[in-house]
Amino acid sequence: MLAPLRRRLGQARQTASTTLANAADWFGGDPDLFRAERTPYEVIHRFGLMRVRYYPPLAEDRIRLGDTTLPVAEGTHITPVVLVPPLAASTLIFDLLPERSLVRYLRARGFAIYLVDWGAPRRADAALGVRDYALRLLPDALTAVRAHSGEPEVSILAYCMGGLFSLIHAGAAADSALRNLVVVASPVDMHDATLAATTLKWLNRPARLLRRHSDFRLHDVDPRLLQVPGWLNSLAFRATSPIGSLTTYLRLARRLGDRDYVAAHTTTGRWLSDMLDYPGAIVQDFLVTLWIDNALAGGRVTFGDTESDLGRIDCPLLAIAGDDDRLIGANSVARVLDLVTSADRRFVRAPGGHAGVFAGREAPSHSWRIAADWLAARSD
Repeated sequence: MLAPLRRRLGQARQTASTTLANAADWFGGDPDLFRAERTPYEVIHRFGLMRVRYYPPLAEDRIRLGDTTLPVAEGTHITPVVLVPPLAASTLIFDLLPERSLVRYLRARGFAIYLVDWGAPRRADAALGVRDYALRLLPDALTAVRAHSGEPEVSILAYCMGGLFSLIHAGAAADSALRNLVVVASPVDMHDATLAATTLKWLNRPARLLRRHSDFRLHDVDPRLLQVPGWLNSLAFRATSPIGSLTTYLRLARRLGDRDYVAAHTTTGRWLSDMLDYPGAIVQDFLVTLWIDNALAGGRVTFGDTESDLGRIDCPLLAIAGDDDRLIGANSVARVLDLVTSADRRFVRAPGGHAGVFAGREAPSHSWRIAADWLAARSD
């Protein structure tokens, strides 16, 4: 009778010891708990703040994917895939954890993978606007990918604002070498974008009155005065789901004995906390052109002397929206299908909020699988 009791006591002591050790490491910021960006890569191109990464073939025969494993494909699809991130949110979300890494997943599915890293803008970079990212930096990155891969055609898989940059680029350049385009949680109709639409109800009318009855224009303001610091972006993102932020910590408290869970919480928390600045010119372009004027919802938008017409986009297009995305409504994402001329176009809803649909626990079996299956059928 005493033997089972001693075993249970021993297990309880071990669990308590592990929980206390994990709690101490979490409070102390143990670097072992931060597991993002562990997939090896090479920087193949630099242009100002921007870097272009290439992820070589995986060394393993199988990769861990959540609680399962995935065999690594022996061959590689002809068309490389270029991952395009948003601003503010860092590239960590593309390689968040070894067992929840989009770059590893796509590599295992047989795609050659490149990633555009926009870098960390500072106040000196406040003049960078949509024209710079969509019409100068992104085309430069795609040229570098084509030169490195030796393939004239590339596919793009973009998240959030990265999808907007990709759509604007494709609509302006009529890029015939763009094989496929996948956008995830990328708003097109800003007046149907949930949080944005709510804000616009009280912002839109005063803004239009100000424009009609005064000479004030937001684009005349020094963009350095409109730079949004990374800490404020982090706070705003967390504010979209305050209850979710609270319950995340409650779940952590219950699972302190699970080191992998503590590592996942730490890594995700770092991604949310270490967001980057929005350049002031981006704020100007988004507030006026894309948000208040909602120009992209009409299919045409002009930056400087360049017009982007989404009707010029005729490559296969897949748009994915999160079922529970409180920031970007599904209708806002689906709007792009009404504007492009692609004969092959599809809209899909997948589980998750704004971040979860792209990098949550269910993303590999839903949005990642959907995107990879769709690209695989169109990449050879």
